[in-house]
Amino acid sequence: MVSDWDEFRWKLIHATAGTKDGHEVPFELSKEYGRLEASDQRKVDQVLAQWVLSDDPTLRFDALSVIGDHQVVAAAPALHDLSLRLEESNEPSAPYEWAKVNRLLRDLASGSDNQS
Repeated sequence: MVSDWDEFRWKLIHATAGTKDGHEVPFELSKEYGRLEASDQRKVDQVLAQWVLSDDPTLRFDALSVIGDHQVVAAAPALHDLSLRLEESNEPSAPYEWAKVNRLLRDLASGSDNQS
């Protein structure tokens, strides 16, 4: 499942390479995640957590999109680690990504509170 998910993303990237829509890949990833059985979603959750911790910002963007769309609470520890890493970063985009990650953490926490 892990390598399948990575391969699926690469196929989407190559299929959309000539288009101007940069949000097509995370949109398609999110649709596919929603079609998965719960047991397969749990496996993909591990992949998403790995993507969150990647040095590749496009990989992180795709992961954050799917996590946000589907309220993937299992990714919270990786999101927390990314938040700490972004606090230390000197990258110009770090404050914006940090804010996004922390909003996502807040949303996941409030969503899990509402489900209890």
